[in-house]
This record gives sequence, structure tokens and C-alpha cells, in this order.
Amino acid sequence: MSEVEQPGGDRGAGPLLLGVRHHGPGSARAVRAALEEARPGVVLIEGPPEANDLIPLAADDDMRPPVALLAHAVDEPGRSAFWPLAAFSPEWVAIHWALEHGAPARFIDLPATHTLAWGRSEANDGEQADTGQQTDVRIDPLRVLAEAAGYDDAERWWEDVVEHRGVGEEGDALAPFTALEEAMTALREVYGSGGHDRDLVREAYMRLQIRSAQRESGGGVAVVCGAWHVPALRRRAAVTADRALLRGLPKVKTDMTWVPWTNRRLSRFSGYGAGIDSPGWYGHLFGLEDRPVERWMTKVAGLLRAEDRIVSSAHVIEAVRLAETLAAMRGRPLPGLGETTDAVRAVMCEGSDVPLALVHDRLIVGDVLGEVPATAPAVPLQRDLTRTQRRLRLKPEAAERELELDLRKETDGQRSRLLHRLRLLGIGWGELAASYGSMGTFRETWRLCWEPELSVRVAEAGIWGTTVLAAATARAEADAVAARDLAAVTGLAEHCLLAELPDALPTVTRMLADRAALDTDVGHLAQALPALVRSLRYGDVRGTGTAALAEVAAGLAERVLVGLPPACAGLDADAADEMRRHLDAVHGAVGLLGDVPAPGHGNLRARWTSALRKLATRDTVPGVVRGRSVRLLLDDGELAQDETARQMGLVLSSPGTSPADAAAWIEGFVGGSGGGLLLVHDERLLGLVDAWLTGVPAEAFTDVLPLLRRTFSAYEPGVRRTLGELVRRGPGARDGAESAGWGTPGFAAGLDTGRADAVLPVVRLLLGLGPGAEEAAGDGGDGEGTGVGLVGAAR
Repeated sequence: MSEVEQPGGDRGAGPLLLGVRHHGPGSARAVRAALEEARPGVVLIEGPPEANDLIPLAADDDMRPPVALLAHAVDEPGRSAFWPLAAFSPEWVAIHWALEHGAPARFIDLPATHTLAWGRSEANDGEQADTGQQTDVRIDPLRVLAEAAGYDDAERWWEDVVEHRGVGEEGDALAPFTALEEAMTALREVYGSGGHDRDLVREAYMRLQIRSAQRESGGGVAVVCGAWHVPALRRRAAVTADRALLRGLPKVKTDMTWVPWTNRRLSRFSGYGAGIDSPGWYGHLFGLEDRPVERWMTKVAGLLRAEDRIVSSAHVIEAVRLAETLAAMRGRPLPGLGETTDAVRAVMCEGSDVPLALVHDRLIVGDVLGEVPATAPAVPLQRDLTRTQRRLRLKPEAAERELELDLRKETDGQRSRLLHRLRLLGIGWGELAASYGSMGTFRETWRLCWEPELSVRVAEAGIWGTTVLAAATARAEADAVAARDLAAVTGLAEHCLLAELPDALPTVTRMLADRAALDTDVGHLAQALPALVRSLRYGDVRGTGTAALAEVAAGLAERVLVGLPPACAGLDADAADEMRRHLDAVHGAVGLLGDVPAPGHGNLRARWTSALRKLATRDTVPGVVRGRSVRLLLDDGELAQDETARQMGLVLSSPGTSPADAAAWIEGFVGGSGGGLLLVHDERLLGLVDAWLTGVPAEAFTDVLPLLRRTFSAYEPGVRRTLGELVRRGPGARDGAESAGWGTPGFAAGLDTGRADAVLPVVRLLLGLGPGAEEAAGDGGDGEGTGVGLVGAAR
């Protein structure tokens, strides 16, 4: 047909301008009805024209919205912009109508080559690609119209005038567009461009494209665009004036593709200016023909039941009635999201906002992740990542989920390596979480959540290589060369082992040795050693060669052992507390490192014990460090309990020891993991602490109280309760207790070897030892028993 009817002007005199609200289901229904009635020969859509060749992919069976058009600069992939589309977006409906009816469909907005070249900050933050609006919004048309109609909520006004009405009055499908164009025309007459001067450039380009389509098309032309632009597109402007606005615009070479999108990124609070507060609710309205409130309440009931909430059919019926009553009281034609939410809170959630938050997250917003076909353009790295995800059965999902991996299994090991490689590339698909259970280094727990922006990160990482392995290797080598401090390189070595990047390890190890040789700060060395030792441990677990790293680790440990005692002298309180943390880290590292076979370094464990003894007895070392040294020696069995009690007594009873220094010693000794249980099981130590505390002068008590409260508040409630009970009983309260100490009910004076041996089969199973391991480990001739021998074998 050669002519189409147009709203707001003479019928048949020009293009059919359909002004819409982006992501509006009411606008989407109206667009579909208008196109069915007008049957245009060409459909023009607000969007980047570089994506015209991608339009046919929208009809692919594997394309499932929400999706987005992604444009990024070829030379700088981080400079990018998105044009999101949902199933209820008018633009998506227009594309599908054109494809179904064989009508050409084209995008007519300003090309992305100009949009991205307008500046990094505007392209990444200010320029909202799905609407073309900027963050310095001066005019919100819907808000102005809502206030003129007496509404204080633009969303509610839009629901009442668009979502809760039919597509047209008396069968006129164009009536909604006529009314909306008249309103926008009035606004443009008052506000002009509304503070968006770049809209004038975009509208000039769109007018040129509309003229070109009218000349080429034998039928009518329909234009689907934001309602704000309709008055400008209706206005007759000289071609020369429009071309003058476009002259001299900056350009940048761009690539365009489809990427998956999520409902969360359609929502306004995610930072996209044309977003909506409730994409899940709008998708529900668009996908149903009748009884939307009843069906919505049924969805809510199903969700709450799945979370073990008691919700019956009577709840659903009553919630529907209440929503309808609220709508009538508020003068609304039908219940909207506000009424349904209030009804759900009152009836199904019993007034609580906790289950209501779940409804908002899962249904009102939703966690839907779209899909794009494999034939969509993509950088080589993205294609390799997609193939790997499919091979390992790791499907990207918008909802956060936990993934537990057993590294002894081949598939789980490959999944772990993929996630670690992506982390090295800055693609944060997975976050490593604390593992539960007792599988040790064989187990990893990941939290996975795929965000649309990760597609940009993949494009950015494409400069490092065409596969995930090659890209991660190149990135690790570059980061090692650029690293400025020792801790960064040691952390990188650990990541290389976790990601299994054998080609990157030589470069990382060389840079690690260079940085370690130049760094003289004992704190830096102590901070770097644990990560390096963890690298050795993970290398053993994953079967990766780590001989070069072992040599570097031994040299680093040697320098820490020599430099630590002098570095601990004369520290203030904050520096002493930091040094205590370094002490714990190095102690754990030396325990893992063991007797590393590094030539010329001797027995590291024995030398570390010697260093701790020096720290424990030097008066120039802060109390918190001395107390921690004594505690570490006691835990390792290098200091007898009698000697430990003697040293504690010397510190706490010495007249030359200030109360603050004594409190710091106690904090270092009994603070942290296991300190409370140590006091529970050793009544002599508890008696010493209690005797010292009761003897602290009143004027000094307020000074030491914060240290003591910080120490004891870290204990488990059960430990604190037991300690309080023991102190309340006092010494000598239990029969058979030693006169100098207190007894603890339920604990014998010695080890029950029979009960200890009963757990050996389970320990053997956990360690993967053979049936004869217990006998081989325990038959040492020292009379310590099988339990001690098995522990030695495990070490």
C-alpha cells in the first residue's frame, strides 16, 4: 500500500510515527495492533544502523529475549554501549512483525560510530544507549505529564493511562499514539530539547533516514521511536539544515553484535535511564490475555510455597479480592503493581517485608537471562569461551548459584581452571568462596553469576589471545613484568598454578626472584611467603611442577627467619598487631613448606622454632608478639605446658611489666582460634590469667579492659560460658583437682588411646592411605601408638 494513516496529522501525508515508551508492554501491544492495521512496506526503528545486518537473527529459534545490541570500539573494547530489548519492548515487537510479514526493517538512530566517539565517559556512563538519553536529565516527560494529571508517581500514571486500557478506542489502533504525540508536542513546545542538545543531532539523522526510506519504498513507512522524538520527526526541516548538524561528527571504528541481557539490567535501579522498576511484572502483563491479577497471585503463591511458606488457595483468593478493593478505593481502573504488592504483603506475607523481598527479587524484577544464537558475531575469545562452557556443562545464568568442585575429578578440575583463567583476565563470572567440609585443597566452592557487562570484559580480553588459555597466559606474563611489589607477583604465581598456566610460570618465577632479591622489608617478605607456599601446595594437588618456586620460597623464608627478630623490636601498638598477623601467616607457611628440598637452606622448621624462641624472650619485642610466639611454640609441641605456665607467670607477675603490656601479652597468647579452648582445658593458665586480672590496680584497669574485651569477645559463646562457669567455681571446687588449679568436668588428665584409635579407619579413608598405612606409620618403636604415627605419616 502506498499510504498509511498517521496520528497527529493528515492521514496518508507522511510516515506513520509510533511514539512509544521503551520497554513498555502497553506500547508493545499498541505497536503490534497499529502495524497489523496499517500494514506498512518498511519498518524503521530507533537504534544503531550498524545492527541492520543483525536483525534477521531475531527470528532465530535460539534467540530468547531479553537480549541487547552491543557496540564497542574495535581499538578500545571497553568503550561500549548497549541497546537492551525485552519480549515486551515495542522495538522487539516491531522487528518480529516485519520479519513475519516480509517487510524490510532498519535502524535509523545516529550510528554507534559517532555515539562511541563522543567521549569515553559519555559512552560508558552518560549516554544511555537504549534511549539515547544522557545522565544529565533535565526533563522526564512521563514525570511532567503525571504531575499535570495530578499523580505523584509516573509509573502509576503510565499504568492507568496505557497498561490498563485497550489498544485503541472504538477499534482505532492509532488512538494511543495520537494522544501521546499531542502530549509530547506540548512538552517540546515548552521545553524544546529538554536539555539534551544531542537529541537534535540524532533527530536530524533520523529525519534523513525517513526521507530516504520514503523515496525507496513502494509502500508506507512506519517509524517506531521514543515518544519524545515524534514531534521533532514530524516537524518539516530542510535537508541542508539536517546535514549541517551532522557535519564534522567524530568517528570511531565499531563492532556490533547481540549479547544476552537480564531482567535486572532492564530495571531502573541498575543504572539504565530508560529502564523500568518491574520488568518481571511487565513481562507478566504482556504475556497474558486475561485475568492478570489472578495469575500473578498464583505465581506468588507458588514461589512462597517453594520456600516452605504456608500459602493456600484461600490466601490467593483473598489477596485478589484485597487488590481489587484497594484499586477501587484508590480510584484506579484495575489493580496495579502497588495494589498487588500491598495485598501480597498483608495476606501471604503476614505483614512481613522479608518474604516480600523474595517476591520482588524473583518475580517483580526476575532473574531471567536471555540467549543469543551461536551464529551471532563474536570475537574469537568469546567463541572459545562459549565452546568451553558447553563442553564443561557450565551454563551462564543470571541467578547467583554455588558450584562445588572436587579437583580430583577431571571435569571439575577443568571447570576450576577455566574460572581461574577468567579471573586472571578480569572476567568476574565466578567468585571463589570459602569451602565447607573436610576435603582440604581438593575442594573449591564458587559463586557464579553472569552479568551482561561480562560480554564487554570478554571483548576487552580479546587483545590477549584468541583462546582463554592463550589470553590468560599472555595476561599473566604482562602482569608479572608490570608488577611493582613482591606480594603482587607471589599472588600472580598462585593464580598461575590455580589456572594451570605452565607457559607463564617461567616468566612469573623469574620476576618473583628478582623482586624478592630487591625487597628488604621483612613485612613485605612475610606477607608474600604464605601466597607462595600456597602455590606450592596447589601445585602438588594439581600435579604441576613447582621446583623453581620451591627454591624461591626457601630463599624467601630464609630471609624472613633472619630479619624477623630485629624487625619486631620497638614497634608501636598498631605495627605490633600487624606483625602478629605476619607471624601467624609465616608460621602456617613454614608448616606447609616443611623440610623443603632446597640446597643450602637447612631445616626451615627447626630454624623457625629457634626464631620464635628468640621473640618469646626478648624484652624489646612488644607483648602481643611475645605472647603469640609462646602460643605458637606451645601449639607445635616445642614448649612444655610447665614452661608455658612459667613464662606466663613471669610476664604477669613481674613488677616491671605494665598492665597494658601484660594485657597485650595475653591477647597475643590466647587471642585468635583455639585460645579460649586452651584456657578451658589448662586450668593452670586460666588460674594465672585470673590471678593477674584480679590484681590489676583500679587506676590501670580501664586501660587494659579494651584489650581484654577484644580478646575474649572473639571466643565462641559456649567457650565464654564455660570460662565463666570455671571462674565462678573457683580453685579447688572439684574433687581431686590440684591445689594450684581448677578442674574441668568431662576431661581426663591423660589421653584415652582406645577412643583415639577408633577414628583411625576414618582418618585413613580421608587421607587416601592403604590398609597397611596405619601399621607402617605407627610401628616406629617409640611407643607413641598408632594414632601418633598416622599423624606423622599424614604430615
